[in-house]
Amino acid sequence: MGRDKALLPLGPQTFLERIAEALAGEVEPLVIVVGHHAAEIEAEIQQKIPARFAARVLHNPDYKLGQLSSLWVALRALENDPVSAALVCLVDHPAISKQVVRALLERFRQTGAPVVIPTHHGRRGHPVLLARSLFPELLAAPLEQGARAVVQRHAPEVELVETDDEGVLLDIDRPEDFERLRERWAALSRAGRPRGEPA
Repeated sequence: MGRDKALLPLGPQTFLERIAEALAGEVEPLVIVVGHHAAEIEAEIQQKIPARFAARVLHNPDYKLGQLSSLWVALRALENDPVSAALVCLVDHPAISKQVVRALLERFRQTGAPVVIPTHHGRRGHPVLLARSLFPELLAAPLEQGARAVVQRHAPEVELVETDDEGVLLDIDRPEDFERLRERWAALSRAGRPRGEPA
């Protein structure tokens, strides 16, 4: 991307703010793992993420090792917390909605499945819910395979939650992805879509 994705604007908010807002009141604690340009992102968190979100900011000194290394930081911090699962959100998927978050949590409460994943027209997206029972496996997973290997190991037990919210699929990796998302978001805002709805 050439810029910190966490600080990219989407409407009046940054990607990070959008994700925090979708999780607020649904997931606790809110754990944010920072790595590259940690100081700048943490300053943004202190300024923009309301205290009511109860965000816990953690630093990953090994962020260059990839996404799994950041997940390890979060899971280790949660080891002594009475959480039943972790809802893993990637900062380059900022168009998630509170409705999707609620649907994933509800399916987990109903089924106790070790993995709950949203889908849109049958395509898997994000965020992904991982039950506490998987934490040891995730912490032992090889870096080169990532969390995907653990999810695949439990494929028969995965719960898929179909949604009409295409925001679960929107992965912002390149400048052109970002521009398309901004155009869609602006068009939806002009159309009067309620704040917090998916792009």
